[in-house]
Amino acid sequence: MKKKTKRDYIYAVGRRRSASARVRLYKGDKESLVNGILIGKYFPGESSYKIWSLPFELTGSLGKYFVTVKVVGGGKRGQLKAVVHGVARALSSVNPEKFRVPLKRAGLLTRDPRIRERRKVGTGGRARRKKQSPKR
Repeated sequence: MKKKTKRDYIYAVGRRRSASARVRLYKGDKESLVNGILIGKYFPGESSYKIWSLPFELTGSLGKYFVTVKVVGGGKRGQLKAVVHGVARALSSVNPEKFRVPLKRAGLLTRDPRIRERRKVGTGGRARRKKQSPKR
């Protein structure tokens, strides 16, 4: 028989292209982790910091919450956008009437559906390229 425990986090999933991020949002001011690594080390640089801190800044909750994330698939940029999507979804479920509107306006709650187009037969290794026809 399983023992029931109260969860002290909010769970959400964020996706972008082929990347999928499972996010746990906790109250507190600890360091956020991605795959067991500090988020600033996993996504280095000022531009990455601006992107992943955007949901917290929009809701005015920077320093009030921290996240632990498991992210798989895709490249670094897709993983970063998946983390942001998951964090935004978790924050909107914390306080829907207060947090949902600014996150929705910024477009952070909408999943970006664009994925890589599959390659077709007879296209010479690319999705839409046609093979060169021989000249006469």
